[in-house]
Amino acid sequence: MTNRANMKEYLKEIDKVIAEGTFKDNWDSLSKYKLADWYRDAKFGIFIHWGVYSVPAFGSEWYSRNMYIQGSKEYDHHLENYGAHKDFGYKDFIPMFEANKFNPDEWAQLFKDAGARYVMPVAEHHDGFQMYKSDLSEFNAYNMGPKRDVLGELGSSLSRHNIALCASSHRVEHWFFMGHGKEFDSDIKEPLERGDFYWPAMPEPGHHDLHSPSPSEEFLEDWLIRTCEIVDNYQPRIVYFDWWIQHNAVKPYLKKFAAYYYNRAEEWGIDVAINYKHDAFMFGTAVVDIERGQFAEQKPYFWQTDTSVAKNSWCYTENNDYKKANEIICDLVDIVSKNGTLLLNVGPKADGTIPEEDKDILLEIGEWLKVNGEAIYGSKVWREAGEGPTKIEEGQFTDSKSKSFTAEDIRFTVNGSYLYAAVLQYPENGKVTIKSLAEQDASKLPNFHGIIKDVTILGYEEQPKWERTEQGMQIETNEVSSDKPVVFKIQLD
Repeated sequence: MTNRANMKEYLKEIDKVIAEGTFKDNWDSLSKYKLADWYRDAKFGIFIHWGVYSVPAFGSEWYSRNMYIQGSKEYDHHLENYGAHKDFGYKDFIPMFEANKFNPDEWAQLFKDAGARYVMPVAEHHDGFQMYKSDLSEFNAYNMGPKRDVLGELGSSLSRHNIALCASSHRVEHWFFMGHGKEFDSDIKEPLERGDFYWPAMPEPGHHDLHSPSPSEEFLEDWLIRTCEIVDNYQPRIVYFDWWIQHNAVKPYLKKFAAYYYNRAEEWGIDVAINYKHDAFMFGTAVVDIERGQFAEQKPYFWQTDTSVAKNSWCYTENNDYKKANEIICDLVDIVSKNGTLLLNVGPKADGTIPEEDKDILLEIGEWLKVNGEAIYGSKVWREAGEGPTKIEEGQFTDSKSKSFTAEDIRFTVNGSYLYAAVLQYPENGKVTIKSLAEQDASKLPNFHGIIKDVTILGYEEQPKWERTEQGMQIETNEVSSDKPVVFKIQLD
């Protein structure tokens, strides 16, 4: 493993790359970042939460924390199924994480069939187990458990399908994630030193406490080097960070990472991005991410929603509460119409197989995208995101409530010389009114006063009847029937 002297050399290399590169570790310099075109055009990606926590498959991916909280359902489950924590701790799940059925080619093919353009495996979750080959800790998937470089193998398979490999790091939360294990007789005991799996296991701060207690310099240097190692060894096209990087003590290291990553990408000739939550980054230096939620209105800036096929957990559990594919497709259309992209999570089982429920959802989305993808991929926003009575609740953690769209709920995108209008719930009588395309007096500055040449329906041969009135564009079909959004392709002159 990397010793302290080697760590200091890595830190010197990071400083050298920043000193010699275009980007410096300050917001003024990082604000020169330009959004990667490929990312803006991709619109749909896959998130993957898979790790040691997939072995107990209980509660959620936070099992490693919650199993040490006395009185929690995970604590009681652990005692009942695995015994006392001092005899069987979280680390003892590692040998059980064999992943003997992990087939990266099958995963890549599934994601291709789902219509995904980028894939974001969790490289290291809060539990501190790295899902890649690392020189910084022996507690990684190449040395233990599967004894395979999961991130590297999947990246190779994805590249054959022209899908961008990305990576997420949740490492910074490891500062406190295992801390509750010190509160009783468990396998988490002092002294803990850098290199120990559970280190540092500090007391957990309040969820919104971003000023104290501060992570130590040793931990933050370790975080920076770990994150730069992912960049150097795998060249991910996006690096995603979870919420606690907003902590004020992390900021100098976060700026260093961004400068290092952007400079390396420039050196390699690739376009990259960073995802962040809350306001961890200065606006415009990286891409905003909204967890399990979305914006109510169209935004002038590009943004991302990350959510999961399951409402209750990001990782596989035996009792996942799954969404319907149509629900996710409607969200995808809504998000893209508002200048966003959707990162949709799946949770493989510990053996490396993706559950049938996850597969079915992905393939259903893929079938819809095969027909309607031209309204999504590479599209841009129109002057209106959409119309209709159904209001989207704005903000994080709002996706547990299913939305009931109507035939009046329509979303717009533009691609080339076409305007696309997606009717989120197609009416049984085949009659649709698009109010935003009403025939209006140009002197009143209408939303739209262009010339429409033709209207067709993606996936259908029927030529719809249409006319523009003062009430809107009136469209009528006889043969169109679908439980998913139906997209009108409107040719403009």
